[in-house]
Amino acid sequence: QVKLVESGGGLAQPGGSLRLSCVGSGTPFTINAMAWYRQAPGKQREFVAALTSGGVTNYDDSVKGRFTISRGNDKNTVYLQMNSLKPEDTAVYYCNADPTYIEGKEEPRPRGDYWGQGTQVTVSS
Repeated sequence: QVKLVESGGGLAQPGGSLRLSCVGSGTPFTINAMAWYRQAPGKQREFVAALTSGGVTNYDDSVKGRFTISRGNDKNTVYLQMNSLKPEDTAVYYCNADPTYIEGKEEPRPRGDYWGQGTQVTVSS
């Protein structure tokens, strides 16, 4: 099965930046899509960004223009560059992998069965 390990969370000031990393391993199968979700206290886990193996990206409106999702040379590695951080970005960020995602005509919003342990992002003055 897929193992996902996130890193890079921490404390940032409003307007600051953080870069999250997620490394997938432990499976012989290709991960066809990876995504970032986040969950703030008292709220549902929400979609943040996604990237398919075909290079198609998608972002929630709340992070468009500020966050960038990308993959390393190892396509089971995904990054989330977070710029212009706001206090409302504070949440636990989770990496998600969908090995069976099939490319479609619409913007991807995969939600596979595999999750990382989460990494805390706190944006505060």
